[in-house]
Amino acid sequence: MKITPMTGLAGMPVGDKPSLRVILCSPRGFCAGVVRAIDSVERALALYGPPVYVRHEIVHNRYVVDSLKLKGAIFVEELDEIPDTDAPVVFSAHGVPKSVPEDARDRHFITLDATCPLVTKVHREAEIHFRRGREVLLIGHSGHPEVVGTMGQLPPGAISLIETPEGARTFVPKDPDNLAYVTQTTLSIEDAAGIVTILKERFPAIVGPHKDDICYATTNRQEAVKRVAPLVDAMVVVGAPNSSNSQRLKEVALRAGCPYAELVQRATDLDWEKLGAIKSLGVTAGASAPEVLVEEVLDAFAQRYTLAVETMAAADESVFFPLPRPLRSEAAE
Repeated sequence: MKITPMTGLAGMPVGDKPSLRVILCSPRGFCAGVVRAIDSVERALALYGPPVYVRHEIVHNRYVVDSLKLKGAIFVEELDEIPDTDAPVVFSAHGVPKSVPEDARDRHFITLDATCPLVTKVHREAEIHFRRGREVLLIGHSGHPEVVGTMGQLPPGAISLIETPEGARTFVPKDPDNLAYVTQTTLSIEDAAGIVTILKERFPAIVGPHKDDICYATTNRQEAVKRVAPLVDAMVVVGAPNSSNSQRLKEVALRAGCPYAELVQRATDLDWEKLGAIKSLGVTAGASAPEVLVEEVLDAFAQRYTLAVETMAAADESVFFPLPRPLRSEAAE
């Protein structure tokens, strides 16, 4: 859907619908890691034919997952749900513990690793710290697939999870002079920075990443929301409830001064009782939400309002990640 700004007087209704100023956050939606993961499944389907098995949701978005199911992808949570097969098995963008590819090799599966390269970076950092004899701390959310995957890179007990500032204040290390930390890639920038500050104050010798682990896409989308949030009456974040980066966008909007923010998967989730009286709206999307769902939300508002749409940009993104090597055209040929 293409929307052009209304030409009537600003703030005046056009026809029988009230006017609504809409500010689209940019960047929003798919990041390079998500594009790579989805393309990996689609390329595998093209090369091998269906079915293609995918361990865990390839990205946290029901629309994307359902679309891939229709093309022949079968999603499982664990490898033991997959029968003996010659069909390929794709690991999701969130990464997996080392035990998963080991089990896949034992079962002679064809495996394709669609882990985001920025998550792989965190895995490698954790391994390097461990090899150098450091106790490793992971700042992240318990149970998130990325955290499970990162903790699973090292032997049990080698990584301690820090979820909150209180956890950072009370953590008792084996050796306070021999610590390192890594972070989940989709955290709130401010939340992570607060925890890191506490750790550095308590343990001045702690070693961190050379470059921040929070990924460029998370950073850019949060920055765009910070710019838009103080200017609007409400913020709609398109994304899944189990998407960490989407949840953080909602939190960032509220923290940045937006009176009301909600996370929706589809336009049918919009709470019109709370949104009905607004005169300005911000719209963004988590890194695993396709633009078609943003357009769906805008269509829903266009049914009730005359929209004047503008875009506020925080960064230009040109990041590209190549497909896993077995799926690249030259390798396939």
